[in-house]
Amino acid sequence: MSAADPFDQGTGSILRQPKAVWATAGASVVAFMGIGLVDPILPSIAKGLEATPSQVSLLFTSYFLITAVAMLVTGFVSSRIGGRKTLLTGLALVVVFAGLSGTSSSVAELVGFRAGWGLGNALFVSTALAVIVGAAAGGSSAAILLYESALGLGMACGPLLGALLGDASWRYPFFGTAALMAIGFICITAFLKEQPKPARRTSLLDPVRALGHGGLASVAASAFFYNYAFFTILAFTPFVLNMTPYKSGAVFFAWGLLLAVFSVLVAPRLQKRFGSLKVLGASLVLLAVDLLILGYGNHTAAIVCTIVSGAFIGMNNTVYTELALGLSDAPRPVASAGYNFVRWFAAAAAPYLAPKIEEWSNIHVPFVVAALAALAGALVVRIRRTALTHEAEELEPRHATEDGVTVFAN
Repeated sequence: MSAADPFDQGTGSILRQPKAVWATAGASVVAFMGIGLVDPILPSIAKGLEATPSQVSLLFTSYFLITAVAMLVTGFVSSRIGGRKTLLTGLALVVVFAGLSGTSSSVAELVGFRAGWGLGNALFVSTALAVIVGAAAGGSSAAILLYESALGLGMACGPLLGALLGDASWRYPFFGTAALMAIGFICITAFLKEQPKPARRTSLLDPVRALGHGGLASVAASAFFYNYAFFTILAFTPFVLNMTPYKSGAVFFAWGLLLAVFSVLVAPRLQKRFGSLKVLGASLVLLAVDLLILGYGNHTAAIVCTIVSGAFIGMNNTVYTELALGLSDAPRPVASAGYNFVRWFAAAAAPYLAPKIEEWSNIHVPFVVAALAALAGALVVRIRRTALTHEAEELEPRHATEDGVTVFAN
């Protein structure tokens, strides 16, 4: 698949896929919807449960903290029970804990249920790409494009669903997600056959050992800082915008559309023309500028900058994914798990720290900290460019191989 055009080399058959692929891709959309689902209803949850913004932000922290730790477990599990059973286990956990989230009577209960949801989501999304690649017609390029499209659609539709259902009650989006994932469970049960297990079982420490590779460690370190900036926008901005669920959902829907377009269509073309490292460095710097304007501009500027940030996030996601999967000499599922293990800790930290920083200072400072984090990510890329250049400058998208990829890369 050429970085110049993700639709080349056989992806014309992307719409002619087996039912198993569509079932997995459809469930993937819902799984990614779960990330931004709570965005439009965060103020409503805070009001309904009489909680502070920092307490409600723990919904993200618990979710991503469990996701980070689970990255060490997903390869271990899937290499022993197979992809299909891993997907179904993850879906079942999401159905249970998403449903329980809607019944919560306190923030503590909701945070705990979101943690269980995070475990289920990690098991599912970390296996979905490998399953899609294994079952798809038209080669891995068609499968990857379908997966990336599912991710973008899910990130865009999550806030929209949260707004539509959350306008009546903050509990309904959780029940809605549980129902959709239950449908996904039924579809995968009916249409997806078990795929061959990997020849070699993955141990719990393999992803950590993979971080001994200088290139992979550098990508993970840069992505750590970037993820802090990313999830400051996703988890803290709804409180700053202070809009109704409908309006907030519309803002993040537009944000998600830009994320999808720039991830699937724009980033590959820019990589082909300028090289991965230049695209990543420039995008991180522009994200930092966007964050500063978001933090110090008026309400209209905050809305515009929130939406525009989706473009930079989409480009960053694509480039980071390709670097993580292309630089290491470890098997790609193992390299991916190690990379995600590091970066999701920042996704867990940002939603909690941003409102705390506001409490300690003012509403502008959390965005300054996030901007500095984005610049730190760019600085790591600059300083470590020698370790990254060998593969990155002419990097072709290498998301998956015949052994599959366990990745929640975006």
